[in-house]
Amino acid sequence: MQLDAVVCPTCPPASPEQHRWATVQDMCRSIKTLRPPYLDNVSTDDVHAAALQYVRKVAGMRRPARVNEEVFDAAVEEVSAATERLLSGLTLPARSAAAAVLDSAAG
Repeated sequence: MQLDAVVCPTCPPASPEQHRWATVQDMCRSIKTLRPPYLDNVSTDDVHAAALQYVRKVAGMRRPARVNEEVFDAAVEEVSAATERLLSGLTLPARSAAAAVLDSAAG
């Protein structure tokens, strides 16, 4: 995956050029919550975007230098795998019947 093409899903819309030249101070500070009821259908793209944002923040860089690409990409994959394990292992309280009715009425 090309890092320049990834845009944080919680950032305001921006052109790829604006994201490409973003600085560490300009990085998005929020990562989407990837569990119900915040997000019912989590895709691998959602998990990867959150992992990428986390690694960017921890590393203090939006895009690694060539010498760091391998370790950066490996970290993103490891965080993605850990996130998928976390999400699949969580036990969440059942949603109340009232909340389900309100959701169906709103949709």
